[in-house]
Amino acid sequence: EYHIPLERIHIIPPGVDTERFDTTITPQEARSKLGWSQERPIILAVRRLAKRMGLENLIAAVDQVRKRYPDVLLLIAGKGTLMPTLQAQIEALGLTDHVRLLGFVSDQDLALAYRAASFSVVPTVAWEGFGLIVIESLVNGTPVLGTPVDSIPEILQPFSEDLLFEGTSVDQLAQGMIEVFSGQRQLPSSEACQAYVHEHYTWPVIAQRIKSVYQAAID
Repeated sequence: EYHIPLERIHIIPPGVDTERFDTTITPQEARSKLGWSQERPIILAVRRLAKRMGLENLIAAVDQVRKRYPDVLLLIAGKGTLMPTLQAQIEALGLTDHVRLLGFVSDQDLALAYRAASFSVVPTVAWEGFGLIVIESLVNGTPVLGTPVDSIPEILQPFSEDLLFEGTSVDQLAQGMIEVFSGQRQLPSSEACQAYVHEHYTWPVIAQRIKSVYQAAID
C-alpha cells in the first residue's frame, strides 16, 4: 500500500528484562517457596483468560494426558472473563485434581512459577502479537510448547521445532504433551533455553539491533 521496498523494512522484536528473574534458584527451591508438589509433572500456562488464548482446548487436552500420566498437573496463571467458564469445564471433566486456575499471580511468584514448571504451554488459537511469555519462560530455563500461530513459530522454530505443536486442536495439544512425557519429543535443556534468549532477546541485544538500523540509515 505504501510502496516501501522490503529491504528497507526491519522487524525488531521486544526484549526481556533478565534482571526480573532469579535463575540461580533451583526448580525444587521454587516449588518449595510456592508450596507446589515436588513429585508431580507441572505444566504452566500464563494467559489472560480469553477465548483466543486456547485454554479450553488445553484443559480438554490435559483430560487426555492424565489418562496416560495420572500425576500431571496444569496450572493456569492469569485472570479474565473466561474464568467461570473454565472452572465449569474443569469440574465437568472431573479435573479438579489436575487443573487449577491460579488467578492473578504477582511478578515475584510468576518468576518462581516459571522456574518451578516442568514446561510451559502457549495454546493460542488466534491473534498472538509477540509472545513475551515465551521468552520469559525460556530465560528461566523452562522449555515452552507453543501452537503454530502468528509470532510463536518466529520465536520457537529457529530454536527447536520440537517446541511447536502440529496445530491448535485438542488432539494435537494432547499428542504433543504425551510425546514430551514419553520421551518421543525432546525438549531443550534449561541451559540451552537460557542461552537462546541471551543470544537473541535480551534488551542489550535488541538495543544493538535498533542502533544498527539507525546507523545504516545515517551511513
